[in-house]
Amino acid sequence: MPSHLSADRSAAQPPGRGSVDALISQTRRLKDDVDAVRRGTPADAADPRERFQRALYDLALHQLNDLDEHLAQLREAPRQASGPSSPAPPVPRQGSLVSRVGSAEWNLLTDEASWSPELYGVLGRDPAAPPLTLDELPSLVLDEDRPKLTAMVTGCLVDGRPIDGEFRVVLPDGGVRTMHMMGEPVLGADGSTASMWAVLRDVSELRRCRRAVSETRDSLHHQWQKAEQTEHRLAVELQEAVLPARHGTLRLPHTGPRTAQPHAGRPRLDIAALQLPSSTGPRIGGDWYDALDVSDGTTLLSVGGLTGQGSVAVASARAMLLGAVRGMAMAGTAPGPLLTCLNGLLDATVQPALGSALCLRYRPGTRSLVWARAGRLAPLLFRGGTGRVLDAPEGMLLGTASGAVYGQAEETLEPGDLLLLHTDGLVPGYAGEAAAHRLLATMTPQVTGATTAQDCVRAMVREFGEQHREDDACVLVARVTDWRGSPTARPGAGVQHG
Repeated sequence: MPSHLSADRSAAQPPGRGSVDALISQTRRLKDDVDAVRRGTPADAADPRERFQRALYDLALHQLNDLDEHLAQLREAPRQASGPSSPAPPVPRQGSLVSRVGSAEWNLLTDEASWSPELYGVLGRDPAAPPLTLDELPSLVLDEDRPKLTAMVTGCLVDGRPIDGEFRVVLPDGGVRTMHMMGEPVLGADGSTASMWAVLRDVSELRRCRRAVSETRDSLHHQWQKAEQTEHRLAVELQEAVLPARHGTLRLPHTGPRTAQPHAGRPRLDIAALQLPSSTGPRIGGDWYDALDVSDGTTLLSVGGLTGQGSVAVASARAMLLGAVRGMAMAGTAPGPLLTCLNGLLDATVQPALGSALCLRYRPGTRSLVWARAGRLAPLLFRGGTGRVLDAPEGMLLGTASGAVYGQAEETLEPGDLLLLHTDGLVPGYAGEAAAHRLLATMTPQVTGATTAQDCVRAMVREFGEQHREDDACVLVARVTDWRGSPTARPGAGVQHG
């Protein structure tokens, strides 16, 4: 086969034998390392992620084998070209790189073709048959790939572009192989294209490995999506099973809508709540709100949240925590000791988590409100056109320290008073005291004119509902009414920060 030279450049010098030997040594060391890791990954693993890793290892090892054999071919090339006295080259083993690579040259001036012996084997052709010309070559190619081959050859002969592309050929036995063809035009003395040479490589096995990797990746991605959908569905079902209605006026057990403890002559609670979803999608957060009509005539109000988002573990932990709150409330446990027990419960779980909570117990007979907090939450009290943050007792995050004790505070409410309980994230861009002050400044004028708890919730939705938020947020509003159910409003204005 003629030397592959263009008129405007000379052939590159082959690498020295020593440098090729060094590359071969490095390649074989890397092969051994990859193969050692690959053997540790079972081929029939049940975990799709392990199967995906195994497919990647197989592909990497296959390519390293090709590189090793290609470098060995480079090392033998100078020895084969040194003359008749050189030893005969080794016969390529079946499936090796040498047996899967062939070369050809097509002379455009004489319309002659020259194929290497390896190319006959790659294409499954009889070595005694004449090589195919460029016009005859497409007869081996699948019908749908012939335009691709024609475009590559035309670009090389007419525009002088190098060839680098793939097509599939049909073997005499009906089998199909994927060939990777690389070539260049050879220019004559006048600068015109005199011939075209090419190297053709059977990459069928490599493409099979890549398809296996792609199919495994797609299958793994599908299973991940299915698992995420299942997890989200379970989290939603857990949330709907333990939380009250996601929005609107709450209906407490044994009472009508919007009210709690309808005893004659006693101030009642008009209660409404809302959960504002995150702006990043339908994720299930760890926040909750709750209102419970206790058998001793009191009403328990609570809001809180757990770290984490969108998982069954978070939803189940929230269900466990909320169930514990309700159970201890029904047993008569006061808010401070209740949070102390919740802290111990979180501390004893297999998967530790942090939580914040606000727990209030209202007794209508005396209009007394006993409450405790864990974390930075504190209720806001709106009275007579003013608003303030209630003085908060000590109370660290749930799950922070074993044996933590939570204090409690007491407040006497009046007809017309409004309590606002919320979790972090209600006011995007604000947290802690800054969020409370923002709520007081924004909501005091609107709360003053509201006649029901649901009106207050609607006002908050108008003010904060459309803003971007990273996480879910919960808000619960409780308003003290007289025995007829109407709040007693007082004149006045201003905002107080407690």
